[in-house]
Amino acid sequence: MIRTQGLTKSYRHVRAVDSIDLDVREGDVYGFLGANGSGKTTTVRMLLGLVLASQGEAEVLGESMPRAAKSVLPRIGALVEGPGAYPHLSGRANLTLFDSASGPRVRRAARRARVREVLDQVGLDPDDKRPTKAYSLGMRQRLGLAGALMRRPPLLVLDEPTNGLDPQGIRDIRELLLGLNRAGTTVFLSSHLLAEIEQMSTRIGVLDRGRLVLQSDMAALPTETGLVRVRTPDVAATVSLLDGRVEHREDDVVLVRIEDPATLNHRLVSAGVRVREIAPVHRGLEEIVLAATETAAP
Repeated sequence: MIRTQGLTKSYRHVRAVDSIDLDVREGDVYGFLGANGSGKTTTVRMLLGLVLASQGEAEVLGESMPRAAKSVLPRIGALVEGPGAYPHLSGRANLTLFDSASGPRVRRAARRARVREVLDQVGLDPDDKRPTKAYSLGMRQRLGLAGALMRRPPLLVLDEPTNGLDPQGIRDIRELLLGLNRAGTTVFLSSHLLAEIEQMSTRIGVLDRGRLVLQSDMAALPTETGLVRVRTPDVAATVSLLDGRVEHREDDVVLVRIEDPATLNHRLVSAGVRVREIAPVHRGLEEIVLAATETAAP
């Protein structure tokens, strides 16, 4: 769905995006992670032909961008750097104008029905006649997402779509995007919110100071730490029994460096140690991302 090779954007002496090779596959929810200023939005704008690359190539929906923009862009739903809207018009009027200006001609009744459908999908009232200048930031984000959904695109390219939303709104958008993905939509989601990406994505790319420092299927991420967490009231006995393998102890918890939790449990119980809980320690996405950026640091 999206492939880049050596994609680079330079502004005078600064490389905002430094020779990245993206690989977004059909059916992915691809989480594009990076701190603010890492180059995420510049990358998204190059993919959509809004910014010309200094070097490299970008292919979207099997066609070269920006050369094939006229045929590619109508098949993409995009939300980049916040939604745009006519502030004096209602959300419904904005979507009607957007669709009539950018999409193929359809019957008015069909367009009205689709506008109501997408507004309802994103949690906005289709009968709300207030001008969008009265909307909150979260409501404007929802309206922007509704605009991206108007043409039922096979690919969504979204830059920080949950910006300004409260926790309930973030959950609503997450469930909406996952539902669209299950129905066949590929989602490219640029964000700095690790927790959201971890819950949604099937594949991730991590950008750090313009460089792609990690790209992987979520299922293939190295989450193992080699540590086992043991909760026991017999901490001293555990430490004595496992001399040299204990990495850390705190209150009733001991972290042990060992490969097999079952073998460890058998050894402790056989020695009379009361084991209340035992489980391998896994790294979360935050730790994985931090490790990737630290390794790549100059």
